[in-house]
Amino acid sequence: MYELEDAQDPLTALISGINAADDFHEVDLRIQLDHVFSHMNRAWHRRDKAHGLNQQAWLGDGRFPSDLDPI
Repeated sequence: MYELEDAQDPLTALISGINAADDFHEVDLRIQLDHVFSHMNRAWHRRDKAHGLNQQAWLGDGRFPSDLDPI
């Protein structure tokens, strides 16, 4: 739940920024979406793990899941 809650603030800020901007740059979109996706990916990878997150696992868990097909 922590990762999903942590994704909410940057996603809300991204939506507000896009709505407020006349010209929202793709680079900014890419950076901010990467931040949101990292949180969501960690939420997926960590869904069955309560503890024991080291730096290497944290980095790996931020990648898009290979066991979840986008629809």
